[in-house]
Amino acid sequence: MENSSVNPLSSSSDLNPKTPSRTNQLIPGFNSYHPSPSRTIYSDRFIPSRSSSNFALFDLPLPPQSSSSEDSTNAYTALLRSALFGTDCGSVVPPVTPDKSSGLNARNLQICRPNCNIFRYKTETRQSLQSLSPFGFDDQLPGFSPSPVKANRKVPRSPFKVLDAPALQDDFYLNLVDWSSHNVLAVGLGSCVYLWHASSSKVVKLCDLGVDDSVSSVGWAQRGTHLAVGTSNGKVQLWDSSRCKRIRTMEGHRLRVGALAWSSSMLSSGSRDKSILQRDIRAQEDFVSKLSGHKSEVCGLKWSYDNRELASGGNDNRLFVWNNHSTQPVLKYCEHTAAVKAIAWSPHLHGLLASGGGTADRCIRFWNTTTNTHLSCMDTGSQVCNLVWSKNVNELVSTHGYSQNQIIVWRYPTMSKIATLTGHTYRVLYLAISPDGQTIVTGAGDETLRFWNVFPSPKSKNTETEIGASSFGRTQIR
Repeated sequence: MENSSVNPLSSSSDLNPKTPSRTNQLIPGFNSYHPSPSRTIYSDRFIPSRSSSNFALFDLPLPPQSSSSEDSTNAYTALLRSALFGTDCGSVVPPVTPDKSSGLNARNLQICRPNCNIFRYKTETRQSLQSLSPFGFDDQLPGFSPSPVKANRKVPRSPFKVLDAPALQDDFYLNLVDWSSHNVLAVGLGSCVYLWHASSSKVVKLCDLGVDDSVSSVGWAQRGTHLAVGTSNGKVQLWDSSRCKRIRTMEGHRLRVGALAWSSSMLSSGSRDKSILQRDIRAQEDFVSKLSGHKSEVCGLKWSYDNRELASGGNDNRLFVWNNHSTQPVLKYCEHTAAVKAIAWSPHLHGLLASGGGTADRCIRFWNTTTNTHLSCMDTGSQVCNLVWSKNVNELVSTHGYSQNQIIVWRYPTMSKIATLTGHTYRVLYLAISPDGQTIVTGAGDETLRFWNVFPSPKSKNTETEIGASSFGRTQIR
């Protein structure tokens, strides 16, 4: 992506030719000047003399009819000759510089056909990307098959892996799937939380809340192995996944906790009781502040990448933005006409926020929280359940419910569709992205988790996805 132009011969005054000892003055009455044949010709441009060049050193004659043992050598010779002199130059004709004794009469000049010059001094200003190859992309070159021009990226239309997930709830307001920075997938199934290690396909049962409680949300800390688990009884449990040990239980909500979001050591929890609690896991108190503003269940929570802004969505069709110190929303967006669960901050542009509305809305909207402006709106035709941005390219993916249950990969800001993926038979309610940014996992009420390769690898790393080869196929998560 970087363009560099290095000119080893810069234009400077030290390249001026030697000044002749005698000056030629214009004589009145003469229309032109004819130099003496015995004198050296000087001008304001440097033109090399080729009269003494030994072009036989190139040794590039036409390949004669030869045996099969010489075919490879002749093919290479023809390829090199065509690349250097052009395909229309049947033989190498040395370009001629007029001899000093012949004067400047054009009739004495021997003209070489185009593309037959050994040296070129005219720079082509318009070149395609194909011309950057040392041998070009000429289909007429003998024995040479050029690589095709890079086409638009193609996204596989089928998942490369499917996990059976019994008891995965078909509830729009829950968030039961999350993927950690250590490449471990957490899934809430009924009253239990299971951990699936993507590199080895190993499944570990982390906890069981019992018959009187169930998992309503899961959320990994940004770094480390701590997992927050929201419950239907309004509690938030903090677990150390490396030891499968519960660290603490935090209260404060009266109803189920359907949304969780981390910001360093700060954990935000959104509940059906319409409130958002800010919890500092280093403090002894269960929560340090309470955010009030929503008039219905809080179902979406996301911190910005700089950890300065928290976006929340609710069943009241509202999208709010909070800062680190506010207990009331600093920005309120009321354009959606259905519940706002799908929320995603752009990793590429500061303050760019995307949100999606439910069945009655079906729109993805983009906001600039820095200038407090509504940027654009895209009607997707289906309930928007989740949104996530790619950290590798300026694209995002959305999952949908009624009525098409599809997954769409979008290019931003044009919002052109790169791919539409289908396969789930129920609403695609859950979405998480792998730590390398290439793979997404989707979950639905059809009790399956499906893994899709939708985004390219980072430009700085040309690596495969870190999901182990043994994980391909269809298996069960418990």
